[in-house]
Amino acid sequence: MGSSLSLFTNVGPIPPQYQVFINFRGVKLRDGFLGFLVDALLKENVNVFIDDHELRGRDLDHLFKRIEESRVALTIFSKNFTESRWCLDELSKIKECVEQESLIVIPIFFKMKTDDVKKLKGKFGDNFRDLKSTHRGEADTFKKWKEALYFVSRKSGLSSSRYSRQNDLVCKIVEEVKKVLNDISESERKIFEARRNQLMARTDEVIRFVIRFLSLFFLITIVFGPYVIGLVSVFSILLGRFIINRAVESETEW
Repeated sequence: MGSSLSLFTNVGPIPPQYQVFINFRGVKLRDGFLGFLVDALLKENVNVFIDDHELRGRDLDHLFKRIEESRVALTIFSKNFTESRWCLDELSKIKECVEQESLIVIPIFFKMKTDDVKKLKGKFGDNFRDLKSTHRGEADTFKKWKEALYFVSRKSGLSSSRYSRQNDLVCKIVEEVKKVLNDISESERKIFEARRNQLMARTDEVIRFVIRFLSLFFLITIVFGPYVIGLVSVFSILLGRFIINRAVESETEW
Protein backbone atom coordinates (compact mmCIF):
# COMPACT_ATOMS: atom_id res chain seq x y z
CA MET A 1 0.00 0.00 0.00
CA GLY A 2 2.89 2.36 0.71
CA SER A 3 3.79 3.17 -2.88
CA SER A 4 0.21 3.95 -3.83
CA LEU A 5 -0.12 6.75 -1.30
CA SER A 6 2.07 8.99 -3.41
CA LEU A 7 -0.77 9.14 -5.94
CA PHE A 8 -2.97 11.22 -3.63
CA THR A 9 -3.79 14.72 -4.77
CA ASN A 10 -2.37 17.39 -2.49
CA VAL A 11 -5.49 19.16 -1.24
CA GLY A 12 -4.06 20.57 1.97
CA PRO A 13 -4.25 19.64 5.66
CA ILE A 14 -7.45 18.18 7.11
CA PRO A 15 -8.94 19.90 10.19
CA PRO A 16 -8.74 17.30 13.00
CA GLN A 17 -12.29 17.93 14.22
CA TYR A 18 -13.76 16.60 10.98
CA GLN A 19 -14.54 12.96 11.57
CA VAL A 20 -15.26 10.26 8.99
CA PHE A 21 -17.71 7.54 10.05
CA ILE A 22 -17.40 4.18 8.29
CA ASN A 23 -20.57 2.12 7.97
CA PHE A 24 -19.86 -1.49 6.93
CA ARG A 25 -20.60 -5.15 7.61
CA GLY A 26 -18.31 -8.15 8.04
CA VAL A 27 -15.19 -9.31 9.85
CA LYS A 28 -13.51 -10.29 6.58
CA LEU A 29 -14.08 -6.83 5.19
CA ARG A 30 -12.74 -5.30 8.41
CA ASP A 31 -9.57 -7.39 8.38
CA GLY A 32 -8.95 -6.95 4.65
CA PHE A 33 -10.00 -4.00 2.51
CA LEU A 34 -11.21 -1.84 5.39
CA GLY A 35 -7.95 -2.23 7.27
CA PHE A 36 -5.99 -0.88 4.29
CA LEU A 37 -8.48 1.97 3.85
CA VAL A 38 -8.34 3.04 7.50
CA ASP A 39 -4.53 2.96 7.49
CA ALA A 40 -4.47 5.11 4.36
CA LEU A 41 -6.91 7.64 5.86
CA LEU A 42 -4.96 7.86 9.11
CA LYS A 43 -1.71 8.40 7.20
CA GLU A 44 -3.39 11.39 5.56
CA ASN A 45 -4.37 12.72 9.03
CA VAL A 46 -8.06 11.98 8.54
CA ASN A 47 -9.89 11.31 11.81
CA VAL A 48 -11.73 8.00 11.37
CA PHE A 49 -14.40 6.30 13.47
CA ILE A 50 -15.06 2.62 12.74
CA ASP A 51 -18.30 0.99 13.78
CA ASP A 52 -16.91 -1.71 16.04
CA HIS A 53 -20.03 -2.53 18.08
CA GLU A 54 -19.63 -6.20 17.22
CA LEU A 55 -16.33 -6.19 19.07
CA ARG A 56 -17.12 -3.85 21.96
CA GLY A 57 -20.85 -4.19 22.41
CA ARG A 58 -21.59 -0.50 21.94
CA ASP A 59 -25.24 0.48 21.82
CA LEU A 60 -26.90 2.35 18.97
CA ASP A 61 -27.12 5.62 20.89
CA HIS A 62 -23.33 5.69 21.04
CA LEU A 63 -23.06 5.01 17.31
CA PHE A 64 -25.73 7.57 16.43
CA LYS A 65 -23.82 10.15 18.44
CA ARG A 66 -20.68 9.34 16.48
CA ILE A 67 -22.55 9.75 13.21
CA GLU A 68 -23.87 13.15 14.34
CA GLU A 69 -20.32 14.22 15.23
CA SER A 70 -18.99 13.23 11.80
CA ARG A 71 -18.82 15.33 8.68
CA VAL A 72 -18.46 12.49 6.15
CA ALA A 73 -19.85 8.95 6.17
CA LEU A 74 -18.48 6.11 4.05
CA THR A 75 -21.06 3.39 3.54
CA ILE A 76 -19.42 0.26 2.19
CA PHE A 77 -22.07 -1.86 0.52
CA SER A 78 -21.10 -5.54 0.38
CA LYS A 79 -23.22 -8.62 -0.19
CA ASN A 80 -23.50 -9.21 3.58
CA PHE A 81 -24.46 -5.63 4.47
CA THR A 82 -28.19 -6.34 4.71
CA GLU A 83 -27.66 -9.21 7.16
CA SER A 84 -27.22 -6.69 9.96
CA ARG A 85 -29.99 -4.53 11.38
CA TRP A 86 -27.24 -2.54 13.14
CA CYS A 87 -25.78 -1.52 9.79
CA LEU A 88 -29.24 -0.67 8.46
CA ASP A 89 -30.05 1.39 11.57
CA GLU A 90 -26.79 3.28 11.09
CA LEU A 91 -27.65 3.81 7.44
CA SER A 92 -31.03 5.28 8.39
CA LYS A 93 -29.31 7.67 10.78
CA ILE A 94 -26.84 8.63 8.06
CA LYS A 95 -29.75 9.39 5.72
CA GLU A 96 -31.34 11.56 8.41
CA CYS A 97 -28.15 13.58 8.91
CA VAL A 98 -27.61 13.99 5.16
CA GLU A 99 -31.14 15.35 4.80
CA GLN A 100 -30.37 17.81 7.61
CA GLU A 101 -27.27 18.89 5.63
CA SER A 102 -24.96 18.09 8.54
CA LEU A 103 -23.29 15.11 6.83
CA ILE A 104 -22.07 14.04 3.40
CA VAL A 105 -22.24 10.34 2.49
CA ILE A 106 -20.09 8.57 -0.08
CA PRO A 107 -21.34 5.08 -0.97
CA ILE A 108 -18.73 2.45 -1.83
CA PHE A 109 -19.98 -0.53 -3.83
CA PHE A 110 -17.52 -3.27 -2.87
CA LYS A 111 -17.81 -6.23 -5.23
CA MET A 112 -21.43 -5.18 -5.69
CA LYS A 113 -23.49 -3.94 -8.60
CA THR A 114 -25.12 -0.60 -7.85
CA ASP A 115 -28.39 -1.95 -9.21
CA ASP A 116 -28.38 -4.79 -6.68
CA VAL A 117 -28.40 -2.23 -3.88
CA LYS A 118 -30.96 0.11 -5.40
CA LYS A 119 -33.36 -2.67 -6.37
CA LEU A 120 -32.48 -5.21 -3.64
CA LYS A 121 -31.38 -7.85 -6.12
CA GLY A 122 -29.12 -10.90 -5.77
CA LYS A 123 -27.76 -12.04 -2.42
CA PHE A 124 -27.90 -8.47 -1.15
CA GLY A 125 -31.67 -8.41 -1.63
CA ASP A 126 -32.10 -12.01 -0.41
CA ASN A 127 -30.36 -11.15 2.86
CA PHE A 128 -32.66 -8.18 3.33
CA ARG A 129 -35.76 -10.30 2.77
CA ASP A 130 -34.43 -13.02 5.10
CA LEU A 131 -33.93 -10.40 7.81
CA LYS A 132 -37.45 -9.16 7.23
CA SER A 133 -38.91 -12.67 7.58
CA THR A 134 -37.20 -13.18 10.95
CA HIS A 135 -38.40 -9.82 12.30
CA ARG A 136 -42.07 -9.76 11.50
CA GLY A 137 -44.22 -6.96 12.85
CA GLU A 138 -41.64 -4.23 12.09
CA ALA A 139 -43.05 -2.93 8.82
CA ASP A 140 -42.17 0.69 9.60
CA THR A 141 -38.57 -0.23 10.42
CA PHE A 142 -38.09 -2.14 7.19
CA LYS A 143 -39.69 0.67 5.20
CA LYS A 144 -37.20 3.08 6.77
CA TRP A 145 -34.29 0.77 5.96
CA LYS A 146 -35.42 0.33 2.36
CA GLU A 147 -35.73 4.08 1.89
CA ALA A 148 -32.25 4.58 3.35
CA LEU A 149 -30.75 1.96 1.01
CA TYR A 150 -32.30 3.62 -2.02
CA PHE A 151 -31.42 7.15 -0.84
CA VAL A 152 -27.73 6.48 -0.13
CA SER A 153 -27.15 4.20 -3.13
CA ARG A 154 -28.25 7.02 -5.46
CA LYS A 155 -25.55 9.36 -4.15
CA SER A 156 -22.34 9.84 -6.11
CA GLY A 157 -19.99 7.07 -5.04
CA LEU A 158 -17.29 4.61 -6.06
CA SER A 159 -17.47 1.03 -7.31
CA SER A 160 -14.70 -1.52 -6.88
CA SER A 161 -15.53 -2.96 -10.31
CA ARG A 162 -13.95 0.10 -11.94
CA TYR A 163 -10.56 -0.51 -10.37
CA SER A 164 -8.30 -3.40 -11.31
CA ARG A 165 -6.33 -3.09 -8.09
CA GLN A 166 -7.64 -2.65 -4.55
CA ASN A 167 -4.86 -0.12 -3.89
CA ASP A 168 -6.22 2.14 -6.61
CA LEU A 169 -9.70 2.07 -5.07
CA VAL A 170 -8.30 2.93 -1.63
CA CYS A 171 -6.33 5.84 -3.10
CA LYS A 172 -9.42 7.18 -4.86
CA ILE A 173 -11.56 6.96 -1.72
CA VAL A 174 -8.97 8.82 0.34
CA GLU A 175 -8.65 11.47 -2.34
CA GLU A 176 -12.42 11.99 -2.48
CA VAL A 177 -12.69 12.15 1.32
CA LYS A 178 -9.95 14.78 1.53
CA LYS A 179 -11.59 16.88 -1.17
CA VAL A 180 -14.94 16.78 0.59
CA LEU A 181 -13.44 17.65 3.99
CA ASN A 182 -11.46 20.54 2.56
CA ASP A 183 -14.53 21.85 0.75
CA ILE A 184 -16.41 21.76 4.06
CA SER A 185 -13.54 23.55 5.81
CA GLU A 186 -13.35 26.24 3.12
CA SER A 187 -17.12 26.76 3.14
CA GLU A 188 -17.22 27.14 6.92
CA ARG A 189 -14.24 29.50 6.82
CA LYS A 190 -16.10 31.75 4.38
CA ILE A 191 -19.22 31.69 6.55
CA PHE A 192 -17.16 32.63 9.62
CA GLU A 193 -15.44 35.48 7.79
CA ALA A 194 -18.78 36.79 6.50
CA ARG A 195 -20.21 36.79 10.02
CA ARG A 196 -17.09 38.42 11.43
CA ASN A 197 -17.22 41.15 8.78
CA GLN A 198 -20.90 41.72 9.50
CA LEU A 199 -20.17 42.04 13.22
CA MET A 200 -17.32 44.48 12.53
CA ALA A 201 -19.61 46.56 10.33
CA ARG A 202 -22.22 46.72 13.10
CA THR A 203 -19.51 47.68 15.60
CA ASP A 204 -18.29 50.49 13.32
CA GLU A 205 -21.86 51.73 13.03
CA VAL A 206 -22.19 51.88 16.82
CA ILE A 207 -18.87 53.74 17.13
CA ARG A 208 -19.99 56.32 14.56
CA PHE A 209 -23.23 56.79 16.48
CA VAL A 210 -21.33 57.32 19.75
CA ILE A 211 -19.06 59.90 18.09
CA ARG A 212 -22.09 61.80 16.76
CA PHE A 213 -23.71 61.66 20.17
CA LEU A 214 -20.59 62.98 21.95
CA SER A 215 -20.34 65.80 19.43
CA LEU A 216 -23.93 66.72 20.18
CA PHE A 217 -23.23 66.47 23.92
CA PHE A 218 -20.37 68.96 23.76
CA LEU A 219 -22.46 71.30 21.61
CA ILE A 220 -25.31 71.24 24.13
CA THR A 221 -22.84 71.82 26.97
CA ILE A 222 -21.41 74.88 25.26
CA VAL A 223 -24.81 76.35 24.38
CA PHE A 224 -26.84 75.64 27.53
CA GLY A 225 -24.12 75.45 30.14
CA PRO A 226 -23.90 73.15 33.15
CA TYR A 227 -27.67 72.96 33.85
CA VAL A 228 -28.27 70.07 31.51
CA ILE A 229 -25.00 68.24 32.10
CA GLY A 230 -26.52 66.06 34.83
CA LEU A 231 -29.43 64.99 32.65
CA VAL A 232 -27.16 64.27 29.69
CA SER A 233 -24.77 62.30 31.91
CA VAL A 234 -27.59 59.98 33.01
CA PHE A 235 -28.62 59.54 29.42
CA SER A 236 -25.00 58.77 28.49
CA ILE A 237 -24.81 56.01 31.10
CA LEU A 238 -28.04 54.44 29.86
CA LEU A 239 -26.86 54.65 26.26
CA GLY A 240 -23.53 53.09 27.19
CA ARG A 241 -25.27 50.17 28.85
CA PHE A 242 -27.48 49.73 25.79
CA ILE A 243 -24.46 49.66 23.47
CA ILE A 244 -22.63 47.12 25.65
CA ASN A 245 -25.69 44.87 25.85
CA ARG A 246 -26.13 44.96 22.07
CA ALA A 247 -22.47 44.06 21.58
CA VAL A 248 -22.79 41.10 23.96
CA GLU A 249 -25.96 39.92 22.20
CA SER A 250 -24.19 40.13 18.84
CA GLU A 251 -21.28 38.02 20.11
CA THR A 252 -23.72 35.44 21.52
CA GLU A 253 -25.54 35.16 18.19
CA TRP A 254 -22.31 34.19 16.44
